[in-house]
Amino acid sequence: FAQSVVAPRTPQDDDWNDVVGLEPTPLPPPGPKKDETLLFKEDEEIVQSVLSGTTASYELEAKLGDCRRAAGIRREALERTMGRSLEGLPLDGLDYESILGQCCENPVGYVQIPVGVAGPLLLDGKKYMVPLATTEGTLVASINRGLKAIYASGGAISVLHKDAMTRAPIVRFGSAVRAAELMLFVEDPLNFDTLAAVFNRSSRFAKLLKIQCQIAGRNLYIRFACSTGDAMGMNMISKGVQYVLEYLQNDFPDMEVIGISGNFCSDKKAAAVNWIQGRGKSVVCEAIIKEEVVRKVLKTNMDSLAGLNVNKNLIGSAMAGTVGGFNAHASNIVSALFIATGQDPAQNVESSHCITQIESVKNGKAIYIAVSMPCIEVGTIGGGTQLASQSACLNLLGVKGANKESPGANARQLARIVAGAVLAGEVSLLAAIDTDQLMTSHMKYNRSSKDVIHLASTE
Repeated sequence: FAQSVVAPRTPQDDDWNDVVGLEPTPLPPPGPKKDETLLFKEDEEIVQSVLSGTTASYELEAKLGDCRRAAGIRREALERTMGRSLEGLPLDGLDYESILGQCCENPVGYVQIPVGVAGPLLLDGKKYMVPLATTEGTLVASINRGLKAIYASGGAISVLHKDAMTRAPIVRFGSAVRAAELMLFVEDPLNFDTLAAVFNRSSRFAKLLKIQCQIAGRNLYIRFACSTGDAMGMNMISKGVQYVLEYLQNDFPDMEVIGISGNFCSDKKAAAVNWIQGRGKSVVCEAIIKEEVVRKVLKTNMDSLAGLNVNKNLIGSAMAGTVGGFNAHASNIVSALFIATGQDPAQNVESSHCITQIESVKNGKAIYIAVSMPCIEVGTIGGGTQLASQSACLNLLGVKGANKESPGANARQLARIVAGAVLAGEVSLLAAIDTDQLMTSHMKYNRSSKDVIHLASTE
């Protein structure tokens, strides 16, 4: 039931393997077959089989051939095992076939997250309505206010200046001398075309752009950077890296591959290498907001807003020793957009790297505001983007799926939209802090009284 596409092998594939010294890629084994002994049993019998250990819970989808039924049986077995109810966690309403082999294992339901919309975002002359999945009251409203201020001042402009996903395996030798020899070989420009040819064979869309190494004792960390089309690209680049490592072992047979990822990538972690060199899409988004708009929409003044940005986002963040955290709340907007559009929420860590700048321009008649985000890691195909709800949000933004005319254009546009939304969120929150509106708005819109009332009634 896992939807996979395997290109048929041709004689040319094995010929190429001979040229570059790779073993032929084995064909994947056939998928598991339905268990005829379970197909005609009642659900209660299967639940008992799971509880007794006769049937493994993770095998239910394969053996039953019915993903919704498998999730229901697993859920019932779980409730009985733990002695706790999952009432309130929805079961129906999700296409379980769509997540099999792609998004989630052992499903027992799904979590509902409200999706609000803010806009219009006027970005590079086009209007977008931005979907945001969040449970934080005031967030959508605040972003909406920022978008209103930007729109009233003529919109924002974005520049995407780098597009390269990275993966950095770690290899080890018997000595630092041998590790350095591989480093010099890999970084030699004369060898790049050969390595790129090996790497690029792994996918129609993966294109190797750069290789950078760091050595630590006898360990070598090799950071590959490549374009990945409209996919976020982690699986794509990992496959290409594997091809290159296998090729390199012909000339360096004493090379020991410790791991496909050596944390020099660096994925899902705040890292200076990402902040300085970028990872994914690197975007700058800017706008000039008129003094009248600052006063009427943001309810503050330009000098105070610019001063707060320096003291909070720049000096305050420096005092905290942050890496890429020179902003007010970029991660709020990135997380909400990531969840709504099916991105990997964990990559919010580096995707939220951002520095916010605000300064007075036009002889004090306007402010210039910009966000620089070097690590926006997004895609419009693969992973959670193919789920119905997330696909609908991508469709709302006009970036659903792969761009056939210009591969990669949809993912790049989504990164620009993320930066535009962050720009709006930054200016609005800073204005709220500057005018002491933050606590007032949160107390009004982001504080539930239900639990408090329930607690009081039980005392």
